[in-house]
Amino acid sequence: MLDALTVATAVAALALAAWCGWAAYRDQSTKDWHFIGMAVVTLLTLVQLVVGIVQLARGEKPEQGTTIFVSYLIGAFACVPAAGFMSLAERTRWGSITVAAGGVVLAVLQVRLYDIWGG
Repeated sequence: MLDALTVATAVAALALAAWCGWAAYRDQSTKDWHFIGMAVVTLLTLVQLVVGIVQLARGEKPEQGTTIFVSYLIGAFACVPAAGFMSLAERTRWGSITVAAGGVVLAVLQVRLYDIWGG
């Protein structure tokens, strides 16, 4: 895996979590700007998914197994969009809290992906 991409994705996810947490603290739902932030984070996870699959196709192997690695890649890719869709259903501060939680979960998944690959 590309360490810089993993760190960038984790930092962007934590920034999104802090931003949506701040909105929740101010009793606001997710706004259009939050969805732009979610799109940026999702784009980073898409790049990471493609890079991971390309590395697997080139013959590189994660330390802890290919199946668990691919599962975590897919889970990381789906994490923020799932939280975003859930926040659309809950147009209160709890929608912002949901996205903030999704950002924290994504950051944790990045750490776990790094460990699975052999970091």
